[in-house]
Amino acid sequence: MKTINKEILKLAIPSILANITVPIVGMVDIAVAGHLDVQAATMIGGIAIGTMLFDLLYWNFGFLRVGTGGLTAQAFGRGDRKECARILTRAIGISLACAFALIAIQWLFVKAAFLVVDCTPEVRELASQYFFIRIWAAPATLSLMAFKGWFIGMQDSVSPMATDLTVNGMNVVMSFVLALGVKALNYEGMGFAGIAAGTVVAQYSGLAVALLLLLFKYWKNTVSTLRPDELRGVFKGSETRRFFVMNTDLFIRSLCFIAIYIGFTVISARYGDLLLAVSSIMMKLLMIFSYFTDGFAYAGEAMTGKYIGAKDGVRLRQTVKWTFIWSMGIAVIFMGIYHFAGVPLLKMMTSDPVVVEASVEYIPWLLLMPVIGCAAFTWDGIYIGATASKAIRNSMIWAVVGFAGVWFVGILCLNWLGDPSMVSESVTSVADAPSAGYTRYGRLAMHILMAAYFAHLLARTIYLTVRYRKVVLTA
Repeated sequence: MKTINKEILKLAIPSILANITVPIVGMVDIAVAGHLDVQAATMIGGIAIGTMLFDLLYWNFGFLRVGTGGLTAQAFGRGDRKECARILTRAIGISLACAFALIAIQWLFVKAAFLVVDCTPEVRELASQYFFIRIWAAPATLSLMAFKGWFIGMQDSVSPMATDLTVNGMNVVMSFVLALGVKALNYEGMGFAGIAAGTVVAQYSGLAVALLLLLFKYWKNTVSTLRPDELRGVFKGSETRRFFVMNTDLFIRSLCFIAIYIGFTVISARYGDLLLAVSSIMMKLLMIFSYFTDGFAYAGEAMTGKYIGAKDGVRLRQTVKWTFIWSMGIAVIFMGIYHFAGVPLLKMMTSDPVVVEASVEYIPWLLLMPVIGCAAFTWDGIYIGATASKAIRNSMIWAVVGFAGVWFVGILCLNWLGDPSMVSESVTSVADAPSAGYTRYGRLAMHILMAAYFAHLLARTIYLTVRYRKVVLTA
């Protein structure tokens, strides 16, 4: 047991350390935008919409990390270093092809996106400017997804931590420097465009670090086992077909994720600016937990794949058991954090007392996140390691059904109790909110939306739990 736990912590802790730097980058970008001009709200809006466009774009390519990680872990478990090299070569090739395709269609994507995304002309112009600069980082961004999955599959979470810290650290520094300038060097900066340019520099810096790690850690024992004349066969054969079939399933999974998270935002926006702000803050707080539990999900992914590849059923079962125990430990800690520090966390997210007061009503939902989210995220990692892409895909389809079902049934029931035309508006005090349109109906609708979000997590947990013995243990 000590060996299993040591392996889990060795893989999980670096991933957690890297994950917790992610929200810092977003906060710094917003802070830089907020200090560029007197029209801070417009600048921040440009960053928010521009970032959302990339979230929509890159979520579709999550399979580059997920699929690469599971396949690599199994090849590693079999001791097949040449296949590990093939998987990386194939993943990088696909990453670059996808990246150049995105660059080619960038104008069409932006035009199509703004047919759906509603914002002011000023915000739209800034978001477009941000997008057209940052899109040139696509080759590095997508390649880094493949590298991260490959490193994890090789039972190495230190290398992806190094690349993530490089990307996030450089992003913070270069966004400040390129946007605001450096007085000591008489450099005035690029203004708003510097934020996007800083991200581009950061992504290529991370890619350079990944390539150096590959050269010094894996060239002799892995990459060099693949001869140059064998490169043409990398995209042929049964393993390549398996790679594409698996990634098709994972692509559908990504679309389901997008449907749920975009649906959550679009629905909450129907009830006015105040409840939209509340829902956005609650989602950010819910995601804090995921940055920690994802570390154990990555560990479960790497070790599950390794022991399936090695055909070691005993250690596979031990890995699943102890990964869940460690994840549940994180869940208990965060239940305490959300319970005792819920209001302080809200005040960290916003200084607006109206938003804080309106958000307090939804703190109990935070307590459910560690309980339900822990199992869903941990199962994801285990199934990815087992390359059980069909089950992962089906779990997300059921998750969409659960989310939509709870929302529509709940809102139909609520319509028997209130007037659906009464939606929230901007208010100056929650006490005065009803007269301004912040109604009991809107507040209850937000509770239903939170219930729908947790229904999607519960659907994933139930489906993957039921399928575990048949899918993972027989992989």
